[in-house]
Amino acid sequence: MNVSIIGGGGLVGSCAAFALQAGGIVREIALVDVNQDLVEGQALDLLHGSSLTADQKIYAGGTELVKDSDVIVITAGLRRKPDESRLDLINRNVELFKNILADVKRVGTKPGAIVFVVSNPVDVLTYLAMKELGLPPQQVIGLGTVLDTTRLRSMLAARLDVPPTQVSTLILGEHGDSMVPIWSAAQVGGLPLDKFPGANPALIAEVEKKTRGSGAEVIKKKGGAGFAVGVSIADVVHCIALDQRRILPVSSLQDGAFGLRDVCISVPTVMGRSGVVQHLEIELWPKEQMALTQSGKVLRETVDKVLG
Repeated sequence: MNVSIIGGGGLVGSCAAFALQAGGIVREIALVDVNQDLVEGQALDLLHGSSLTADQKIYAGGTELVKDSDVIVITAGLRRKPDESRLDLINRNVELFKNILADVKRVGTKPGAIVFVVSNPVDVLTYLAMKELGLPPQQVIGLGTVLDTTRLRSMLAARLDVPPTQVSTLILGEHGDSMVPIWSAAQVGGLPLDKFPGANPALIAEVEKKTRGSGAEVIKKKGGAGFAVGVSIADVVHCIALDQRRILPVSSLQDGAFGLRDVCISVPTVMGRSGVVQHLEIELWPKEQMALTQSGKVLRETVDKVLG
């Protein structure tokens, strides 16, 4: 599989490239960036370690590289300020993103290629990409709440002192202020969270609060997220490459699940080689359903206001 990363010179794009290199599953990694020296340096740095990782082709270039890609990852965008919500980014990022999409459309994409949006605000820009590129909806996805979900799992595991891979939780909705943790389905090692030793409402509320503020905290302390978002991107790409049909909370166009329509938002989504295979609907607590409906409303209003 050939994967291109637009914005491959930046922190998120380069961390995603390294995660894909370490994963050893994709065959080619093409890095694209407006800063040619930087992106060539990133490609060289990755290439220099290739004898210790995987037999892959790694190179840098312009947008023309996307025409041969099976998955086009878009990470380019303006960085969020410490006190700025992801939705506040929309007016600053939408024109830049339109230019990127125009370049992709000009170059063209191969049949069946998946466009994978990471740039923020990811749900709004995923919707924009779907409209601008004219691809089937199942071929355009956003990272959505994949990163939020792994943050929640990791921090809950730390508080309960259990292995992170044993924690199963899910965040749905917007990747941002209106995200919805689905505590009704949370488990640790297959055991219901509400019955797990040490778990209590106060601890759960503490972990949720920390998760909601974790993105801003990382930006404040180191300038931006890199490692966690990189492995999150690689996890989705590997699911596509291997046609794993795993359930991931990616953002994609909704057509009725949980009452959501004509908005790109995260719900439980079966992902495979063709992109979105199926949206799954589970029973939620009433307050979770209400919060998810509100999250969809927030995004729909933003799309109407900004994109028209």
